[in-house]
Amino acid sequence: MTEIIDRIGSYPKEDVTFLLKDLSAVSIEKSTEERERSIQSGTHYSEMLPIEYKPTDEYMKLFYASLDDSKQKVALAAGAVAEQLFAKHGNDTVLCSLARAGTPIGVLIKRYIKMKYHISVPHYSISIIRDRGIDENALQYMLKHHPDGKIAFIDGWTGKGAITKELNRSIQQFNQRWNTRLSSEIAVLADPGDCADIYGTKEDFLIPSACLNSTVSGLVSRTVLNEKWIGPDDFHGAKYYRELSEEDVSVFYIETIAEQFPSIFKEAERLAIGLQRARMKPDWSGLVSIETIREQFGINNTNLIKPGVGETTRVLLRRVPWKILIQPGAEETLKHILLLAKDRGVPVEEYENMSYSCCGLIRPAEKSL
Repeated sequence: MTEIIDRIGSYPKEDVTFLLKDLSAVSIEKSTEERERSIQSGTHYSEMLPIEYKPTDEYMKLFYASLDDSKQKVALAAGAVAEQLFAKHGNDTVLCSLARAGTPIGVLIKRYIKMKYHISVPHYSISIIRDRGIDENALQYMLKHHPDGKIAFIDGWTGKGAITKELNRSIQQFNQRWNTRLSSEIAVLADPGDCADIYGTKEDFLIPSACLNSTVSGLVSRTVLNEKWIGPDDFHGAKYYRELSEEDVSVFYIETIAEQFPSIFKEAERLAIGLQRARMKPDWSGLVSIETIREQFGINNTNLIKPGVGETTRVLLRRVPWKILIQPGAEETLKHILLLAKDRGVPVEEYENMSYSCCGLIRPAEKSL
């Protein structure tokens, strides 16, 4: 197991430690179309990276506007999750963000706990990959360095629940293999798919960090698991895009939201208590919407259906979209989706029969790329 940590990312080191192998020197990006063909012909998405989308000035204006509009809402949701985690684990809390969408959320939760309870809990960001599992070397590292810690897994939002399922499966296997008792509970800011254990809201709303890629996630790429560069004792890999430092808004994003924390401490505490009292097992209701969409649009592979604001944004930023479905009347809250769709020439259709505000459909290979 590796003990060497590559210092990557643009966050202050006290905010997060990335347990990721630095692949910055490796050329691993493919064009969107080339990557899509590879994925749909059987290459795993984690073996390559998309070329980073460079946002237009108009798109960045939308990002700043959405951040200003939602900063208190995001702060409240992050605070509610932080309160629930800290009430459960206290000083033994070890935050573990799932890179990369979970990383900004984990940083916010760490800062909330520090500001309110004056305790600096450890925070790591590690890789989990659909169909390939969690980075067991990273788990071993955390267990070695925090033998009495309670690891709390954090992600940004839920869509279909693919990562929730992967986490459950991976942790069960890990516990059996190593005779450990890790919990596979996952905490997210927003849970429109109704498949998370701890959440700040069920609402499918725009979390501004979903609008951008590495420039709001510490300049870190998606995670990579390719045996050309990742050995059995390595952490999963990622690239650190230092060349994008002038466009980096990672710390600005965190500080804009964290400034709201003192004004929502009491409300977050009340919300957390209410959410815990009303807590029910996830019912995975989002999957009903997915199945309806799959049948109606003749899609064989549900991996080509990406529900929710966060996942729809990702489709437009780094996949080959076929069409975007939006709830009637949701246009005002989905301006960045509409702008991206317009820029890429992707048709947008109103669609009522889903539990999400929008859904991105990836073009199946048989419909020609």
